[in-house]
Amino acid sequence: MEKNYTNYDLDNLDVQILSILMEDSSIPYTEIAKKLIVSGGTIHVRMKKMEELGIIHGSNLIINPQKVGFDITAFLGIYLEKGSQYSDAVEQLRQVKEVVELHYCTGQYSMFAKIVCRDTAHLRKVLNEDIQGLKGIQRTETIISLEESIKRQITL
Repeated sequence: MEKNYTNYDLDNLDVQILSILMEDSSIPYTEIAKKLIVSGGTIHVRMKKMEELGIIHGSNLIINPQKVGFDITAFLGIYLEKGSQYSDAVEQLRQVKEVVELHYCTGQYSMFAKIVCRDTAHLRKVLNEDIQGLKGIQRTETIISLEESIKRQITL
């Protein structure tokens, strides 16, 4: 159950805990506690509080898509027929497993998606069969990434 606290200020200990975990989320709380000279219980309580506040949304294992056969990363500008179709389009796109990010945005596109595919044939199939035929999507524009040069989280 997520509580909504607006203007919650992270203190220095919260920032230190998050910074350590953002670098490596597999570090045990006891090790973090030793580094920060506090008890393991303090780390646990702080983490629980930040989860309840919605600051933390779980942790993820990050894989390199290319190492598991997904060589194409593309960005897709999506034009909707009507802005009111946004929610329905999101639900439909949620079913397309190659869509790894989706943003509702300003500018020329209604939505902007990041998709990951094995190769250009897979990309063509995803675009033609899985995305462009969805109800409410008027048309799309595809930008293929040649290289990801920077990928990081925010610095606290």
